[in-house]
Amino acid sequence: MSLARLIGGFVRRHWHAYVSSAFMLAGVAICTVLIPRKVGALIDGLAAHRLDQHALLLGLAQLLGLGVAIYVLRVGWRIRLYSAAYNLGVELRTRLYARLAAQGPAFYQRQRTGDLMALATNDIDAIEMAAGEAMLAGFDGTLTLVMVLGIMTLGVDARLAAIALLPFPLMAFAFWRISAHIHTAEGDALKRFSALNDHVQESLSGVRTLRALGLEARSAAQFSELTGKAADASLSAQRWEAAYEPAVGLTLTAATGLTLGLGGYLVWNQELTVGALTSFSMYLGQLIWPMFAAGWVLSLVERGRAGLARLQPLLNMPLTVEDKGTLEHIGRGTLALHDVSFAYRDAERPALDGVSVRLEPGQTLGLVGPTGAGKSTLLRVLLRQATPQRGTVSWAGHPLDSYRLEALRAAMSWVPQESFLFSSTIAENIALARPGASRAEIEEAAKMASIHDDILRFPYGYDTPVGEKGITLSGGQRQRVAIARALLADSALLLLDDALSAVDTGTETRILEHLDELRAARPERAAIIASHRLSAVAGADRIVVLRDGRITESGTHDELLQLDGWYASQWRYQQLEASIDAA
Repeated sequence: MSLARLIGGFVRRHWHAYVSSAFMLAGVAICTVLIPRKVGALIDGLAAHRLDQHALLLGLAQLLGLGVAIYVLRVGWRIRLYSAAYNLGVELRTRLYARLAAQGPAFYQRQRTGDLMALATNDIDAIEMAAGEAMLAGFDGTLTLVMVLGIMTLGVDARLAAIALLPFPLMAFAFWRISAHIHTAEGDALKRFSALNDHVQESLSGVRTLRALGLEARSAAQFSELTGKAADASLSAQRWEAAYEPAVGLTLTAATGLTLGLGGYLVWNQELTVGALTSFSMYLGQLIWPMFAAGWVLSLVERGRAGLARLQPLLNMPLTVEDKGTLEHIGRGTLALHDVSFAYRDAERPALDGVSVRLEPGQTLGLVGPTGAGKSTLLRVLLRQATPQRGTVSWAGHPLDSYRLEALRAAMSWVPQESFLFSSTIAENIALARPGASRAEIEEAAKMASIHDDILRFPYGYDTPVGEKGITLSGGQRQRVAIARALLADSALLLLDDALSAVDTGTETRILEHLDELRAARPERAAIIASHRLSAVAGADRIVVLRDGRITESGTHDELLQLDGWYASQWRYQQLEASIDAA
C-alpha cells in the first residue's frame, strides 16, 4: 500500500475532522489575503487625504479583527486536525502490536527488538506527520497560493503577476531534485536510528553481563560509533531539507526584484498607484508561506514514505503459525503425536525425527535426554509455536490445528526454563492468567510452588515489585513464581520445560509432591515435564528419552533402569553426584 492510499483511506474515515479543518483554513486564507488589500486601500486613502480619524481607526480595527480571526481559526484547525492525525498513529501502532503478538518464535529469531521499537516510534511518527502536518501544510499552502495569485492577477495587476512568476519553474525543479535526495537520506537515517536503538536495548538488558566481562568500554565505543553514524545520516537529511529555504529565498528575491523594477516603472508612468504596488509587494511576501509549505510537505511526505517502506513489510509478513482453526473448546481426550518430524531452517539435522507418543488425561509424561535432544521443540510443537513438516498431532480426537490458537493455549499452562516476569508486583505476576483471582487463591498457588515463604520475607510481601524481567528475584524464585502462575491458571495440560533447573533438590521434591496432590484433586489434568534432572520425572507415568530428535527409550522409571541404557547411566551418575554434594 502506498502512502497516498494509506492516508487517503484514513481521511475518508475521519472526513469530519478534515472537512472542518479545511473550512477553518479557508477562513484563515481569506482573512490573510484581505489584509494587504485593506492596507493598500488605507495607504491610498492617506496619500489622497480622503481618510479622517474615524475612518482610519475603523480601518485599523478591521485589521485587528482580521488578526484575531486568524488566531482563533488557526487554533481551531490545529486541534481538529492534529487530534485526527494522532488517531492514525494509534491505529498503526495497534496494528503493529496485534501483528507482533500473533507472530511465533520463528519470527522473533529473525527480528531485533530495537528495530521493532524503532518502527513503533520513529517510523510511525513519520507517517503520522505526513497525515497531519503534511496534509495541513499542503492544503493551507495550496489554498493560500491560489487565492494570493488570483488577487495579484485579477485584483492588482496581471503584468506584475506574470513577471513575478518567471523564476518559479526553476524553484519547482530544485524542489524535485531535493525531495529525491531527502527520500534516500531519510530512509538511511531511520535505519541508523534502528541500529542504535537495538544496541541500546541489548546493552541495557545485558548490563550485568557487560560489567562482569569488563566490556563497558567496548560497548561505549560501539554506542559512540552508532550514534555518530545516526547523527551523520540525520544531518545529511537535514542538509537536504535546509536546501529548500535557499531555493525559496532566491526565487522570491528574483521575483521581488522583477516586481519592483516593473512596478516602479508603472508608478512613474502613473499606470499604478503606490498603494497598489504596496499591496502587491505584501501579496508577494505572502507567497513565502506557500513556497515553504511546499518544501515542508515534500520533506514530510518523503519521510513518511521512508517510514512506511520499513513498516509495511512487517505488517504484511505472513504469520509464522496460521490460526485457521474453528473449534473453541477442547474436550477431555488423548493427546497424541504420530510420526512427528520438525527441522529448523538451515539446520543440518531435524530437531524431531519420527516422534510418536501418547498422553492420556490425568497422566504425567517425562521428557529427558541430552542437551539439544528436542525436548523443548516437542513442547513448542504442542503449543503450536512450531508446525511440524511431517506427522500429525491431535488432542481429544481433533488435529491440533483445528483448534483456535486462543482456545488451545488457554488449555495449556507453560513454564519455560527462562521464566519471564513483568515489571509489576509478585501477586500481579502470579495472577497474570487469572487477573480476577483472590489473594487467597494466589497464596495457595504460591504455596504449591514453594515460593510462599520466600515472598513473606520480602519488604512488601506479595505487593513487592519484581523489577524489569524479575531482576530483583533469584533464578529459582523467578521459576517458582512462574510455576505458581501456571498452577493458578488451572489448565487441562501443564508443560514444564526444565522449569525446576534453578531450584535445589529439596524444593524440587516439595513442588513435585504438591503437583501430585493437585493431580489427585483433579485427576483429569495431564502434565509433561521436560528436565535434565531425572529426579524430576521419576514419578511420571511414562518417561521418554530423546536423543538427536528420536525416541531411543520409553517406559516407567523402573523399566528404564532395567534397560541399562542412557537413562540408567544418567540416573546413576546424578545419584552419585547428589551423594557427593550431600557429603
